[in-house]
Amino acid sequence: MGARPESGSRTRVELPRMPAVGALHRQALRGALPGLGGGRRGPDLPAVELTVSGVRVDRAQLADYDRVCGFRLTDRLPATFPHVMGFPLALRLMTAPDFPLPLIGLVHVGNRITTHRPITADDTLDFTTYAEDLRPHDRGRQVDVVLVGSVDGEEVWRGVSTYLGRERKPGGREPGERPAAPTATARWRVEPRIGTEYARVSGDHNPIHTSRLGARLFGFRRPIAHGMWSKARCLAALEARLPDAYTVEVAFKLPVPLPSTVSFALLPDGGFALHDSRGRPHLTGLVR
Repeated sequence: MGARPESGSRTRVELPRMPAVGALHRQALRGALPGLGGGRRGPDLPAVELTVSGVRVDRAQLADYDRVCGFRLTDRLPATFPHVMGFPLALRLMTAPDFPLPLIGLVHVGNRITTHRPITADDTLDFTTYAEDLRPHDRGRQVDVVLVGSVDGEEVWRGVSTYLGRERKPGGREPGERPAAPTATARWRVEPRIGTEYARVSGDHNPIHTSRLGARLFGFRRPIAHGMWSKARCLAALEARLPDAYTVEVAFKLPVPLPSTVSFALLPDGGFALHDSRGRPHLTGLVR
């Protein structure tokens, strides 16, 4: 691993390979336990960006991912798949001791992906990740984790994941009036296996998605679907409508409990939404 100063405010750290996700999850769990590294964290973001070069597409993983998320089986990568490829690098950043928000308990509240051109299984990608815009929120603090994918020095993909670190604060938000749910375009049954299957193809083994006990420890009655699975499933439903280059942004609202039935709605001007059987929103999105 090498580090060199950059012209900007961050130092680039080059890793020889993608980190091992399992070890990072164990590190995060240890850090959440008193006396094992879970002390008070600093107020600022680490002035560092991590990079790994020469990441090749695992075709078997891609095919499995397509199946789990509902995409057609092709050599063209869904816009959400580079997020999976680069996830271990982002996880390494968020599990560092100087990252201001502990990974355990972070809530993924939004994700924006821009794909500049089609990416295929023949492409070899270089990934870079960094964090920016640590800001207050009425339920704690939010941060953006940026992941950039490049081919031969050209940026071809960019993902920005917004995470909320919940903290106790006086007062709270006043509940707003919820708009009526849009007319459903399709209804999907989300089975319990989606939690474990998406964990397997994505490397995100957070127990709130795969274990009833793990979910209960974090306040959920049963496991919940990964937010990025919900986004991918919506994009799979839109697959035939998507251009070669676009930006798709989603806000994650209420989690999708496993099992459940959800309603997908295609909205005017590139919008889409996912609601539960009572009309409450799980996800709202926009393609532009």
